Amino acid sequence: MPNKPVADFSLPATGGKPFSLSEALSGADSKAKIKALVLYFYPKDNTPGCTTEGQQFRDIHAQFLKAGCLVFGVSRDSLKSHENFKAKMAFPFELLSDTEEKACSLFGVMKMKNMYGKQVRGIERSTFVLDRNRAILKEWRGVKVPGHAQEVLDFVKAI
Repeated sequence: MPNKPVADFSLPATGGKPFSLSEALSGADSKAKIKALVLYFYPKDNTPGCTTEGQQFRDIHAQFLKAGCLVFGVSRDSLKSHENFKAKMAFPFELLSDTEEKACSLFGVMKMKNMYGKQVRGIERSTFVLDRNRAILKEWRGVKVPGHAQEVLDFVKAI
């Protein structure tokens, strides 16, 4: 759905301040000029793939900021789980708690998946880059973790 504006939404976030999509994109909280925002949806805190993905975004986070882009991770885990995961992994960005699947529904990331031979409903690993008007500039679905954060950064730098 590139170029289609996403409805504004708010979610509980790590760092003690609720996240609002429109506020984040206005750049009010940032000293940098914000031109884009990355939302990466991941299945679960403290699991191997999700930890690796978060570490990759963490390791190049300064380059995202330099490119005028904020990064946020989103999953259905509780805020308490997110706070622990963020602290343990030293993530320099906030994690958003979507226990009611508000953002998951907006972005259509909930899917039936096979987990140890059983069908379970969960988040399909997906990443979205939004511009200041909340329009989706690019989306990745069914993400494979290796090299993904760098691919997103390369796209952001090219905007």
